[in-house]
Amino acid sequence: MKDTRLYVLAHPEARKRAQKFIDVAPDGWQVECRPPRRNSAINAALHSILGKIAAQVPWAGKMREIETWKRLLVAAWCRAQNDGVEILPALDGQGVDIVFRPTSKMTQDEMRDLLGYIEAWAAEQPEIQEDEE
Repeated sequence: MKDTRLYVLAHPEARKRAQKFIDVAPDGWQVECRPPRRNSAINAALHSILGKIAAQVPWAGKMREIETWKRLLVAAWCRAQNDGVEILPALDGQGVDIVFRPTSKMTQDEMRDLLGYIEAWAAEQPEIQEDEE
């Protein structure tokens, strides 16, 4: 028996297959049910707006890379959600590091909420030019 099985409960047949597997799984195996994580469409939309921000908005006196903007905006969104972030002493003793949940662990609903937060933030930035259709 394979070590890992993933059943996406997208239709009745998938549910039947998952139940059948559960019925024959060895004792001690575990079942996890969770909402779907981010998908490629949400990920593309997120990186599109982050790219637009990185190309047009300076922060703390200079232009920042997409990954920096992602960290800044995810940390701000976490605080807005009362999810919080941790500011910890750096392991090498050189300053501090901000630790928060990675987007790869977020559900699709969380990612849509994050994307909405970023879009609202971006709409308030005078540096960002509207796309011309």
